[in-house]
Amino acid sequence: MDSSENFGKSKVFADDFEPDFSGPLFNVDDAGDDYDPSSFQFYNHSAPLIPSKGYIAFKEALARKESLGRYQQVNSLGYLGKYQFGSVTLRHFGVYNTSLFLNTPSVQERVFNQYLNYNHDYLKSYIEKYDGKVVGGIKVTESGILAAAHLSGPGGVKRFFNSNGRLSSRDAYGSSVKYYMKKFADYNVSSAIR
Repeated sequence: MDSSENFGKSKVFADDFEPDFSGPLFNVDDAGDDYDPSSFQFYNHSAPLIPSKGYIAFKEALARKESLGRYQQVNSLGYLGKYQFGSVTLRHFGVYNTSLFLNTPSVQERVFNQYLNYNHDYLKSYIEKYDGKVVGGIKVTESGILAAAHLSGPGGVKRFFNSNGRLSSRDAYGSSVKYYMKKFADYNVSSAIR
């Protein structure tokens, strides 16, 4: 079993990984004399799990929003996996067996990367035109555009820009293109773009 199959199960860290709690998120020297290590919570839902703003941090943040990072998650609308793909999108990328998809993390990661690149190619002219600008009150970034495309498809992103930010489609749970653009702004996803 490879390490990606263990993700989300009982193991938190690989056997050879030693967490470093001396950084800005945890510094014992700043705790004072009344510091009680038993009261420290290692998982804070409001803090980022991955401090960098690179591709891994981007996809894990998106996965937390989509499914709480659960590979076998199926929502009430039938969207599947860690990144909540619909069956039409899965078929577009050659996945026809949803049971196999749900039980194979490496396939989910591959499809996520393919979909990210598909959306990047489809929206390249919009990324080049709007990256760094403010549209509809939102600072536009490449990663924000790609996250919004994950939510609504590239057509929803195009509608947002073509309406100068006035049309911001929402999913069935109320998340909007505008919200995803803001929430997932400023990640560096260049390492994943072919």
